[in-house]
Amino acid sequence: MPSFDIVSEVNKVELKNVVEQVNKEITGRFDFKGSDSRLEQKDLELMLYADDDFKLGQVTDILNNKCAKRGVDVRLLDFKNKEKIGGDKVKQVINVKNGIASDLAKKIVKTIKDSKMKVQASIQGEAVRVSGAKKDDLQAAMQLVRTSVTEVPVQFQNFRD
Repeated sequence: MPSFDIVSEVNKVELKNVVEQVNKEITGRFDFKGSDSRLEQKDLELMLYADDDFKLGQVTDILNNKCAKRGVDVRLLDFKNKEKIGGDKVKQVINVKNGIASDLAKKIVKTIKDSKMKVQASIQGEAVRVSGAKKDDLQAAMQLVRTSVTEVPVQFQNFRD
């Protein structure tokens, strides 16, 4: 029975490249000379450090631009509150979303079932598996998911005949 999985994952190699490019641009820019602004990565958690709120905003803009150029979807970045870490220095934690949250997975399954397509959808951990008798039905389900899910970017993997 043909099937595929709906997932939402970040390319970790590209994310690492984004972090390196952001830090390289910060060190090369004149307006950041002598500042302690940087971006650090620990697995799927990014930490922005800056001298003040204005520079934190500039680093965030650089991060968004580099993500766009490297193909990392900004919707995967979950910006937390800013924290003061002494004087004017600020820190901001950014969690990188990986996998489909359970409430979104339920929404995807409900959308597929409400469409009356001849496919079955089930939640498999942080992915949604869709199976059906015909490839055409599965491709129609892919198109439906592409148009209905806008909260996070979705990818389709493990397409099996």
